[in-house]
Amino acid sequence: LKNLAAQSHLSIRKSFMMEDNSVISRNPLRAKVTVPIKERYFEDYIVGEQLTYGDYLITAQEIHDFATRYDPQSFHLDEEAARQSIYGGIIASGWMTGSIMMRLMADHFISPRASMGSPGVDELRWYVPVRAGDRLKVRVTTVTARRSKSKPDRGIIQATHEGINQKDELVMSYKAMGMYLCRP
Repeated sequence: LKNLAAQSHLSIRKSFMMEDNSVISRNPLRAKVTVPIKERYFEDYIVGEQLTYGDYLITAQEIHDFATRYDPQSFHLDEEAARQSIYGGIIASGWMTGSIMMRLMADHFISPRASMGSPGVDELRWYVPVRAGDRLKVRVTTVTARRSKSKPDRGIIQATHEGINQKDELVMSYKAMGMYLCRP
């Protein structure tokens, strides 16, 4: 058993390319999920499963447009003020980064068949500024999965979400809960 646990620890980093170009890393001690991500129900999310997906190019125009509309701080909009700021240049709003991560989640992780929304997020953090020319991907690790006791037709998945740039730097993270229908 000790040797099996050691093998599991070493092999958890093995990756597999999925049809939607996401990369999945899975604990080999658990049964492999054969259900496509967009068709998953609560039971199909595996604790310990890690998915990495996306390749989103950040543009200067998108930074400007988002900031103008939603986060008009000088280091998002004004070249000179941004150069004089602690960031040394224009950066994307953290809320824009979060919105991009949400889009990647909707495209690659959230099951339209079973998703019932989210009761919230915790521990939201921004680590490295996002700039024009950066390419973002998202890594999601399923942390817990529990069936509702009061509403047995659904369950709650808790996952850690990490935004990563082209240099493999962590730019943003948060923990989120998602409610999913159970298989009928």
